[in-house]
Amino acid sequence: MADFNSIHRLLVSYLLFFFLVKSNSQLVVCSADVKCTDAERRALVGLREGLTDPSGRLSSWVGQDCCTWKGVKCHDQTGRVTKLDLRNPYQLINGGAGDPTAYKRSCLGGKINHSLLHLEYLTYLDLSLNDFEGLEIPDFFGHLRNLRYLNLSFASFAGEIPPRLGNLTSLQYLDLYADSYSSTRLRKLRSGSLQWLSALSSLNYLNLGFAKLDSIGENWLQIFNMLPSLVDLRLHWCELKGLPLSLPSINFTSLSVLDLSENSFNSVVPRWLFNLTDLTELYLTWDFFSGSIPAEFANMKNLQVLDLSDNLNLEGQIPGLFGNLSTLQILDLSANNFHGEIHELFGGFSSNPNNKLQSLDLSSNTLTGELPESLGLLKQLQHLFLSGNSFWGSIPSSIGSLSALRKLDLSYNMMNGTIPESFGQLSQLVGMNLVANSWKGILKEAHLMNLRRLQHVRLSTDPTISLAFSVSYKWFPPFKLKSIQLENCMVGPSFPVWLQVQNELNSVILKNVGISDSIPGKWFSEVSVQVTYLVLSQNQIRGKLPPQLQFPYLNVVDLSSNYFDGPLPPWSTNATDVFLQENSFSGPIPENIGVLMPRLQKLYVSRNNLSGRIPSSMCDLEGLQILSLRNNKFSGELPNCWYRSLTLWGIDISSNSLTGNIPSSFGFLSSLSVLLLSNNNLEGEIPSSLQNCSGLTSMDLGGNKFSGSLPWWVEKLSSFFMLCLRSNFISGPIPDQFCNLQNFHILDLSHNKISGPIPQCIGNLTALVHGKSSEVFEGLIKVVTRGRDPEYSSVEANVNSIDLSGNYLTGEIPDEITSLSALRILNLSSNFLSKNVAEKIGNLRLLESLDLSHNHLSGAIPQSLTSLASLTRLNLSYNNFSGRIPLLPKFNDSSIYDGNPLLCGAPLPTKCPDK
Repeated sequence: MADFNSIHRLLVSYLLFFFLVKSNSQLVVCSADVKCTDAERRALVGLREGLTDPSGRLSSWVGQDCCTWKGVKCHDQTGRVTKLDLRNPYQLINGGAGDPTAYKRSCLGGKINHSLLHLEYLTYLDLSLNDFEGLEIPDFFGHLRNLRYLNLSFASFAGEIPPRLGNLTSLQYLDLYADSYSSTRLRKLRSGSLQWLSALSSLNYLNLGFAKLDSIGENWLQIFNMLPSLVDLRLHWCELKGLPLSLPSINFTSLSVLDLSENSFNSVVPRWLFNLTDLTELYLTWDFFSGSIPAEFANMKNLQVLDLSDNLNLEGQIPGLFGNLSTLQILDLSANNFHGEIHELFGGFSSNPNNKLQSLDLSSNTLTGELPESLGLLKQLQHLFLSGNSFWGSIPSSIGSLSALRKLDLSYNMMNGTIPESFGQLSQLVGMNLVANSWKGILKEAHLMNLRRLQHVRLSTDPTISLAFSVSYKWFPPFKLKSIQLENCMVGPSFPVWLQVQNELNSVILKNVGISDSIPGKWFSEVSVQVTYLVLSQNQIRGKLPPQLQFPYLNVVDLSSNYFDGPLPPWSTNATDVFLQENSFSGPIPENIGVLMPRLQKLYVSRNNLSGRIPSSMCDLEGLQILSLRNNKFSGELPNCWYRSLTLWGIDISSNSLTGNIPSSFGFLSSLSVLLLSNNNLEGEIPSSLQNCSGLTSMDLGGNKFSGSLPWWVEKLSSFFMLCLRSNFISGPIPDQFCNLQNFHILDLSHNKISGPIPQCIGNLTALVHGKSSEVFEGLIKVVTRGRDPEYSSVEANVNSIDLSGNYLTGEIPDEITSLSALRILNLSSNFLSKNVAEKIGNLRLLESLDLSHNHLSGAIPQSLTSLASLTRLNLSYNNFSGRIPLLPKFNDSSIYDGNPLLCGAPLPTKCPDK
């Protein structure tokens, strides 16, 4: 053994000597001591000095050996820098910069030094995901002739793409994708000509997404057709002008990926596409192609991803030819105008039982019919999206055969059947969305018992249809949910165990599910730790909420329309939307609510038993948008501190016991749109500071003790929709300025002390003449009141109405009022109006209610009333009308004409004298 070891050592020594003394040696000896050259180290230092680096990513760029610096790679024998990878390492969230501040802090920026040119052997340069804030791509990049990889995507470069990049003849990968995660979108990256690309014959990958290419002409495709090595071409949202329908020859036949999406070509699908037989992925979304889908897609045997979604002009029936694409894995035809049934599509798959389809998206079309049993032939299917169509009937029982299915979306259809028990065989199902349909029937344990991977459940039905969970109270499910949405499904009356064990939920919607139990404390405590969205509305849940619970991440909570009592709970400091209306909560609003919930945007606590004063810390909520305190027992004066509220646009504190004046600081609420303070004990004049609320559309101050004159300044509010001042002590005339309100739809000045004539200019109320749309204004009121209060739940019933009753108005009814042809309700009763009613009152063709009672009107009742087909309510009593009553068959109640002794004819017993 010793002799063998000696021989072995001798042999090794001899070989080492041979390599070291070999004359004119051309063999480079590898050494761990190889370092970068001084010139390249200085070049990198120059680059670093020109860059901004707020997070210190380049802090390792010190010392003599630049090969050890982060992002720098050298040749392991020569020490020359070959790779520079400065891609931003920020971890994106769902493909975006979740925290813009953190993202910006991790970005490199500034200027790119010319010293980079000293890196003569550089083959790889990546500056992606940084923020160069509109810097032009350096022209000298075109001198880095050894580059094979250049990635400048998502780096906020702008300006003209330098044509000198065409000198990089070794380039294989070029990514200039010009979208940005920067918080400010700067000027675009653009190119007026792409001729420089023709020299890049080695290019495999090219991405010019979001670069503005609208000036390169209509023959732009010929440029890319000259790149025979191109495998992946991405031209997403480049504003390209026209898509050539033909090419003399096809040179880029190696294309595997082609993305032409979001260019709005407005043409038919070009036939040359079908010569690209190596395509595996094709994206044509939002290109507005027209016509039906060519059958040639069936011949593209390598196609794995076909995305034609959002081509709103693609129409016709979906052909079954897709079933012949044996390698097709992803088929996206969403957001088109396909109609008819889909039996033919699935029939195509029946002839190809070995199909590899994994994702099918037919959402947002106009497809109809029942889902066929042949759906079960898609054995490899993982994602099925059919939302936003008009499918009806039941889910086919064959769905249980889709053993690989992970996501199912049938939302927003007309499904009016049942969910089969075979649904419970989908053991891989992670998410199901079945909302906005009309499901019926019973869901048993068999529907749920094998759904082991289920995490997200969304299910709703029409409230008039019976869909119920029929599982034993103590049944224990196999799944742990992350989110649940059940609406109008019977789950109660108890809070079942299968829900109580779902303690990992971050989103909970159990709306109108028939629960009349109290909330299980253990479950509530467990979900409170991570829940962000909590909706338990429209049940009969009772009891007090545990005061000690903390909700660190809760944003939205809706417990409305239940039987909760006790004090208001201290919700999360992250809470933005709080809906607690229609319960039995009592006590005051916490004095420090501005500290407890500093991010609060919407607070709905109407129709409870809350009392005390409205705390002044409410004024500290700078993001508050809606404050709804209607129908409680609040007292005292409104706080006069509304100087910091920047977004408050809806206030509803009606039906309380408030006293004092309207705060002058309301005039600082520049965003205020809806102000509802009716049925309190407020007094004083309506403050003129409200004219500073330029967006004010609706104001209801009725049922208070306001005095003074009418607010003439409302003419400055061009969007004014509703003014209700009924039952106050307001006096003086109706100002002519009211006639300038072009969007006035509701005017209620009843039961005040208003005097003088009705302005003749009343015919200038344009919205009541032409019937301008009021939906936007009605919607604003409904949002503030949640549409639940009887007074405003049907605000549309009072649209286009004028009520001036119970005042001291004198003079005649102006003829101009008859030009308000869109008027539906007119009440001028209990005034001192006199003279005749204009015969033209029949021009109010949409009039539904007319009350002229208790005035001093005289003359004949206008015959034109007989032409008002919409009229359902009429009162002309206690005036001085005379003569024959017009024939009004719908109004046979004699009390309509009481107090007019000179009237005759039906329905009065007094007969008219024969002429």
